Amino acid sequence: MRAFAVVVAGLAALAALSGAAQAEADYPGKSIRVFVPYGPGGVGDLTMRILADKLGEQFKQQLVIENRPGAGGIVAMSEVLRAAPDGYTLGEIGNGQALSASLFTKRPYDVLKDFTPISVAASFEMLLAVPGNSPHKTLQDIVDAAKKSPGKLNFGAVNPGSTQNLSAYLFQQVSGALGTIVTYRTTPDLVTALLRGDVDLGFDYYAGFGGALSDGKLRILATAGEERDALLKDIPTVKESGFPQYVVSSWNGVAGPRGLPPDIVAILNNAINRALTDAAVQERARTFGLDARGSTPEGMGDRLANDVAKWRDVIEKAGIPRH
Repeated sequence: MRAFAVVVAGLAALAALSGAAQAEADYPGKSIRVFVPYGPGGVGDLTMRILADKLGEQFKQQLVIENRPGAGGIVAMSEVLRAAPDGYTLGEIGNGQALSASLFTKRPYDVLKDFTPISVAASFEMLLAVPGNSPHKTLQDIVDAAKKSPGKLNFGAVNPGSTQNLSAYLFQQVSGALGTIVTYRTTPDLVTALLRGDVDLGFDYYAGFGGALSDGKLRILATAGEERDALLKDIPTVKESGFPQYVVSSWNGVAGPRGLPPDIVAILNNAINRALTDAAVQERARTFGLDARGSTPEGMGDRLANDVAKWRDVIEKAGIPRH
């Protein structure tokens, strides 16, 4: 009887494995939910919607975007945390989650351990802008003026603890240019302040500044990527402007719950990377200042870990309290 029980248990386990393998082979067999920690219309939301449209074509299944902004991404990613690791619940993770890991002491998850990285979806570097009529023609002009009169210049960015806001602190740390950092609720508020001359230097993305750039109301002094922005090829990087330690490239990627089977990770990673090479996807992404480019799961995980360490250092040096 004991031997019979062992055989039955073995057959049951084999059947379960066979069933799981068949489910993975048929993946995806239904719609996929993607939780986005930002509201509709923002860069993070647009990144996922552009990608979801193309993946839907490839999979012949709908990818349903569910916007759950709030609490530094905790609201959205808690949904992914609770989900079964079957590939039908995904979330958007990026440098915003790396910031939150350092800003919030009480979180329901460890962003580096409790999710399965799948692929980066898009990157977009910080832009440093001045009013169109600003006397400052180069980034060095700003630095010289700030050093001459510490605290006199206003550096503007949105939302305390955002990438934009922390980018202003990082700029002070690497350049020695001490300005007064002024925070705004939204990017349109920041743009209005720049146009009025209330802010001498603003930190935000192409998608936010784009409309005011086309008519010359704002000027970009430098871009903060490793290389020049494809949409702003005539604008030097901050590195080229004399501050090699200043690189701020924000990004968003796709992750699943911890324990997502490797076969499903591979299916999703291959599909995402294939979708991001599509000419129409590339064109749509460029209009929002996005560099749509995928990665390996390992590459995404490394990027997230590096950003957690980088921004924790910035936060500590700036003396920003953790919550």
